[in-house]
Amino acid sequence: MIKKATFLISNTDLSKCPKPDRAEIAFIGRSNVGKSSLINMLTGVKELAKTSQKPGKTQLVNHFTIDDRWYLVDLPGYGFAKVSKDKKVKWEKMISSYLTTRTNLCGVFVLIDSRLEPQTIDLEFLSWCGEEGVPFVVAFTKSDKQSKTQTDRNVKLFLNKLIEIFGDTPDYFVTSAEKGQGKDEILHYLAELVVEFESQRTN
Repeated sequence: MIKKATFLISNTDLSKCPKPDRAEIAFIGRSNVGKSSLINMLTGVKELAKTSQKPGKTQLVNHFTIDDRWYLVDLPGYGFAKVSKDKKVKWEKMISSYLTTRTNLCGVFVLIDSRLEPQTIDLEFLSWCGEEGVPFVVAFTKSDKQSKTQTDRNVKLFLNKLIEIFGDTPDYFVTSAEKGQGKDEILHYLAELVVEFESQRTN
């Protein structure tokens, strides 16, 4: 359980990120995938990450301090946010630099909209993560927005695509920010990542 979650800093300059002295876990997904809602559900703080009906609301690397122990990072979404091409290129460069150079990054939750059949942009991003050695886990969002049968079908289709790419299924969670589905499982997983990071630091 998360007892305390506070906003720390937002920026586009990776050199201004907090010192990499504790575990850091990031959340990313296509624009409007429900990232802010999931972060708020997990932390129990309603307005921690700003939610918006408008895709592309998160345009900065947002750091939050969790229980004075580790960092949760809300990253800009990728995909169809209505921004200029130059800005999009800068975002992508910033995100890829962050994901490949942040030394204390011990996990990245890649959010996938469970209402949709597999989207090329998501599969390409996960392929890139695999190639770059970015430690990712998949979280399917908005499971309450359609029947369980439909959610299960779309999740299975997506996982089958990942098996084609990686030869295996990565760790994954099925979530609903509104119903709290997946909260306990993800919090347990987050706690394990933090403990593992800390034990490696002390060895």
